[in-house]
Amino acid sequence: MTNIALIPVRSGSKSIPFKNIKPLAGKPLVYWVTKAASDAKCIDKVIIATDGNEIKNVVKEFQMNKIEIYDREPQNAKDDSSTESAILEYINKSDCNQNDCIFLIQATSPLLQANDIDNMYATMIRENSDSALSCVRCKRFFWSKDGIPLNYDYKNRPRRQDFEGFFMENGACYINSVKNILTCKNRLFGKISVYEMPDYTSIEIDEPDDFILVEKLMEKLGYV
Repeated sequence: MTNIALIPVRSGSKSIPFKNIKPLAGKPLVYWVTKAASDAKCIDKVIIATDGNEIKNVVKEFQMNKIEIYDREPQNAKDDSSTESAILEYINKSDCNQNDCIFLIQATSPLLQANDIDNMYATMIRENSDSALSCVRCKRFFWSKDGIPLNYDYKNRPRRQDFEGFFMENGACYINSVKNILTCKNRLFGKISVYEMPDYTSIEIDEPDDFILVEKLMEKLGYV
């Protein structure tokens, strides 16, 4: 069995051109999750799935032993292409075994660290789950647009310290076996483990201001 970190990185981001190689805290954005995946003890190889030569050239400069570059097909790297299409393309065109695990890791979550990947995988194994995802705990009160409370009784408002909250996907990492992905065509399947990460990891790089905010957090938290 091989544990494969798959990092899909398109060259055609419209909100921020070449977002995945834009500098963040002195390194290209994709560097941070690539380093986390490469340093994770449970990961055997790191696949950068990209459609852009600029991204390939940048990634090659990282000189990390576990990295392999996969040429992503243009039809699966469009604005409206699903991430699942990239996962399935890689599985179908590579020498994956059905028992291999795919760790889908997204470059827009640079606060992910190697120990998160290792601990998340250990949680899934310990809980005997089919798949896993990373989340943060959210203690916000949500309402529908029709004025209906969705996750609490406003007549009996709980104190924040007594409110367990709910888990929200932070988009950093998902784990599933090749067999399960081929069966359900989805990054998640069956019994799912939820791995809790710190609140600050809820930030994903989608807009220019996100770079500024995350850089400040990385400096404060000792990433750089």
